[in-house]
Amino acid sequence: MAEIVVIGSINMDLVSSVERMPKLGQTVLGKSFKQIPGGKGANQAVAISRLGGDVAMIGKVGGDSFGAELVEALVKDGIDVSGVAVEDGVPTGIAAITVDETGSNCIIVNSGANFKVSSDYIDTNIEIIKSSSFVVAQLEIPDNAVMHALALAKSLGKYTILNPAPAKELDEETIRNVDLLIPNETELEITSGMKIENMEDAVAAAERLIAMGVKEIIVTLGEKGSLHVKEGFHKKYDAKKVKALDTTAAGDSFIGGIAAALSKGKSIEEAIGLATSAAAVAVTREGAQSSIPYINEIEV
Repeated sequence: MAEIVVIGSINMDLVSSVERMPKLGQTVLGKSFKQIPGGKGANQAVAISRLGGDVAMIGKVGGDSFGAELVEALVKDGIDVSGVAVEDGVPTGIAAITVDETGSNCIIVNSGANFKVSSDYIDTNIEIIKSSSFVVAQLEIPDNAVMHALALAKSLGKYTILNPAPAKELDEETIRNVDLLIPNETELEITSGMKIENMEDAVAAAERLIAMGVKEIIVTLGEKGSLHVKEGFHKKYDAKKVKALDTTAAGDSFIGGIAAALSKGKSIEEAIGLATSAAAVAVTREGAQSSIPYINEIEV
């Protein structure tokens, strides 16, 4: 059994590159097409594994070729997939992504089998959670399953990490069951209910969530770095300066770095160092899992 369990989404990203976005009712010719394993849950599990962590995945795929390919990709990355089930009669989750020459994109996500991950299914995999020390979750599976998983993990004495993406307001019970919240600026705004226009606002928003019960928060700030906040303390960390090509999975690489480092007994400061370096490599590459670096590619 694994030291870290990721509970979340498993998607196939279908990426079309175009010169410009089509207008309503218009057809345009694509310049290229790529099929890349994705989904925030799977991305974070892959990042944890590639960055030295021992990880298992709990989630669902459909009984189709995408599902089989995604599970095979997780296995190749050394991830325990005993908690990944095939949901027959339901398609695997997909994200249809169109990217134009300016780097702008539009995305349609069909959750498919991801939305068949239920509280009961979490309970079915309780032995995987019991044997772990860390539980990592996001919000691309049903909310009630995430809430149940976090509550169950805390009742079993596990360290819980939540990436609140896609962003939404969180109830206080869920917040109290989170040891480490890792939002970006937009997600922090929505989860805290506060407008963020500068670093002082970000600290205040994080402090509001800490007052509600989150133990500590790391806010990812893109090219501005990250912000670590806990009760009575905050510290800003700079990003590494690189030429960004594609920011897909940069946040997932960061979260993977945090979880992998903490599972090895590293301090939060050391974990942020590894995570920052991992994200810096990820943004120089295209795609989701195709951009996530291995530990031997990292300079901390």
